[in-house]
Amino acid sequence: MMIFTLENPPVTHPAVNVCDGPAIICQINYDSVIASAVSIVLTIAFSLWVVSRLDPRSPGKFQMVFEFLISYARGLIKDTVGIDALWIMPLALTIFFYILIANWIELFPLPHPFTPANTDFNQTLAMALVVYVLAEAYSIRVRGLGGFLHHLTRPHDMPIPLRVYFTFINVVEELAKPVSLSLRLMGNIFGGVIMLWVLTVMLPLLPIPVLPYVASVVLVALWKVFDVFLIGTLQAFIFFLLTIIYFGQAVEGAKEHREATHEKVAKSQAKTPAVSPATST
Repeated sequence: MMIFTLENPPVTHPAVNVCDGPAIICQINYDSVIASAVSIVLTIAFSLWVVSRLDPRSPGKFQMVFEFLISYARGLIKDTVGIDALWIMPLALTIFFYILIANWIELFPLPHPFTPANTDFNQTLAMALVVYVLAEAYSIRVRGLGGFLHHLTRPHDMPIPLRVYFTFINVVEELAKPVSLSLRLMGNIFGGVIMLWVLTVMLPLLPIPVLPYVASVVLVALWKVFDVFLIGTLQAFIFFLLTIIYFGQAVEGAKEHREATHEKVAKSQAKTPAVSPATST
């Protein structure tokens, strides 16, 4: 009978109604809002602390590590997107440090109802949609609207019926990007919270005196180190990496397409005979 009186696993987020209407508009998961606000404040505080530690005259070890991250992000953007897309770097690094801090908060004992912000799909989907919308807008800016729609019909060297089929697949792939990006982050962080529930609530139920409680404390400590520092950091890096990759995919082949188009125009103009004014009269 004891198992039926256990604390329920954290599979939902408590919500409050802020207006009269559908839940998708009028309900707010207040635990996620609190966790997001705390994570934002800590991210801003961390950024200000980093700025206060920077000294171009005598850089320390921390500054060298931070400059290595900046250099890595800059090189990755140049190789993946292009030299003219370095404006992506503040976005990608801000997302990386925000997710990292939001995940690392789980290292501390969190009072109810505080849970890591990234366990809420609404939170991760919002970040993914920001990346998705900016990447699609950048693609339209680089390719033009016609080039953007034409890119959705790839591969362009196949017969029309197959291109129609692949167009449908390409559209579905584009629409699935924010969903897969957000679910990957949410699923991994949420899984860590569920594992903590198992270790703290289920493990002490074993019919062995004292040992389950000792094992629970030890395993919780080990799991938090593994889940927070390894999984949490890895998921922040994956989101950061996929952000840059999505921008790279958004303009993939655009430069080559423009060069090929200019070359065709130049060849057609070269083949067209020039008409003299005398001949035209």
